[in-house]
Amino acid sequence: MFAGIETGGTKTVCAVGSDGRIEARAQFPTGTDPAALVVRCAEFFAQYQVTAAGLGTFGPCDTDPESPTYGQILATPKPGWPGADIRGLLEQSLNVPVSITTDVGAAALGEAALGAGRGARDVVYLTIGTGVGAGIALDGRLSHGAQYAELGHMLLPQFGPDGVCTYHGGCFEGLASGPAMNARLGFPASELPDDDPAWDFEAQVVAAGLHNIVCATVPEVLVIGGGVGSRAGLHSRLPRLLRTSLAGYLPVPDVRTPGLGADSGVVGALLLAESS
Repeated sequence: MFAGIETGGTKTVCAVGSDGRIEARAQFPTGTDPAALVVRCAEFFAQYQVTAAGLGTFGPCDTDPESPTYGQILATPKPGWPGADIRGLLEQSLNVPVSITTDVGAAALGEAALGAGRGARDVVYLTIGTGVGAGIALDGRLSHGAQYAELGHMLLPQFGPDGVCTYHGGCFEGLASGPAMNARLGFPASELPDDDPAWDFEAQVVAAGLHNIVCATVPEVLVIGGGVGSRAGLHSRLPRLLRTSLAGYLPVPDVRTPGLGADSGVVGALLLAESS
């Protein structure tokens, strides 16, 4: 039996299971007190005999085992969390080894093994919601350098410098995220019908980001989720735009919505625990 934990900016999901199958789960607010969250996680897992845990967490976080801040949340704007040693706290409380990756990294593992990317060798999972983030699973394993790839902050200068990212302005996240759409529309993207022409510009931005991702990673499958990323108004426009921009130079990957729905991250966390 393994433990899987997905800590998001708003909610945390805990699950136990094996082979990526969830046998029991619990969900509660992430809150602003990391120690209190760990207590709630430990109370849930105390009912089960788990041998290892996997954690997929919101970032930025340190996923480099050789780093002195390994397992810590870094300069997040979320109150109470900068510098929190979430991995260390969980490992001490659960008394089992805890492996850590990002929430999108965990989702990439889950989708590659058991979701929309099942059967494909190389899968990129992209979430477009409050922010834009990506996880890369090559040959069934997460791929990253000293830190995870921040594909959501690649620059897209063809759309100009104006965007909502406080660091880069008109980067992928600054132009395509939910807050970016809200700034353009004057209301949330959730209220925008899928046949509205406003999706044309959003799809052009996302396709440009996908073009760069394909050139860098050449995945067989691109899984796009999140509140904005899962919308039919976006997905219906992307294949044509991507075929046009790649222009036959590289194969066009299948662009799919998540096969595991909202469970991509916690399933991936279970798989991370089992493979560590």
